[in-house]
Amino acid sequence: MSTQKQIIVEQFGGPENLLIKDTEIPTPAEGQVLVKLTSIGMNHADLLARKGFYKIASGEPPFTPGIEGGGIIEKAGPNTTLSEGTRVVITPDAPRAAAGGFGGTYKQYYCVPESKVLPAPDTIPDNQLGALWLPYLTAWGCLVWKHGIKAGDIIAIPAASSSVALAAAQIAKKFGCKTIGLTTSQDKIDTLKNMSTAHYDHIVLTHDKDTDGNRTMLPWHKEMRQLTESKGVNVFFDPVASGSYLNTEIKCLAQFGVVYVYGLLGAPDTVDVTPLIRKFASITGWVLGELMYAGEDVWRRGCNEILDGFADGSYKQHVDAEYKLEDIQNAHIQMHKGQHIGKLVIVP
Repeated sequence: MSTQKQIIVEQFGGPENLLIKDTEIPTPAEGQVLVKLTSIGMNHADLLARKGFYKIASGEPPFTPGIEGGGIIEKAGPNTTLSEGTRVVITPDAPRAAAGGFGGTYKQYYCVPESKVLPAPDTIPDNQLGALWLPYLTAWGCLVWKHGIKAGDIIAIPAASSSVALAAAQIAKKFGCKTIGLTTSQDKIDTLKNMSTAHYDHIVLTHDKDTDGNRTMLPWHKEMRQLTESKGVNVFFDPVASGSYLNTEIKCLAQFGVVYVYGLLGAPDTVDVTPLIRKFASITGWVLGELMYAGEDVWRRGCNEILDGFADGSYKQHVDAEYKLEDIQNAHIQMHKGQHIGKLVIVP
């Protein structure tokens, strides 16, 4: 029996609950393909799943984390059209076990129906095949499918160094928008300015440290007013959105502007929504699940447009660090620290 390394969570909790097991490598049945994974994208959803806060994807223990993956078809079952050796990306619906999928991707091989893989363009390196959907489909679904961004729109993107933010900036620039990244770190601004994958027209520092080393918010709305020529921001695409930070975003919105909240990084706090009324503006939530629930034809359109963007050079992922499956506990610890820029990937 041939075996593979696979991560299994037998009970919810900390990184120590990410257990490495030897499991049998499956044999593809009729209509299935066996993919040897070359990369697995890491996401904060993986940390939430490990803790028991993302059961919509993981279900109950035991389960294997991971909601992204890509690699090379090692073996194709009967009645399949893709040949062995084809480089593919696992479709975004496949790993969601609790939603009828085929389980997580934290392993060396992944066996699915042929319909659950998409051939990848040669422009995507092997170590990035499994790191596309969460950043790019999250951003595309909100900005393109839901909002309908257009040339000339001003898109402000907090947490500018994250993989989702970098993807959002690339997508917005492809559609002719002006992009403004926001971050709390001058060091990250210096790094982002030297990155070819950071498609920001401007980057704004929103916080600084006082003499005691405490982080304080700057009056960054003044810089935003200058950058937008007092027109305001059409779209904030934000995983923070709370308290004084959200109040400032509301202050910076243009008429009919929208703050899309796609994450839970901010702590609950009081917000003054009065300016929204005067601006005919709004705050709305966004998760990738909304795109998935819209139907397979919708999310497949997004997947195809993203792959086309990689093929024509508009999109390019930034990988900050790679980890082996054997180092998965440390990988989760590093992701939790939040000091990386772009994507963390597992190379099994």
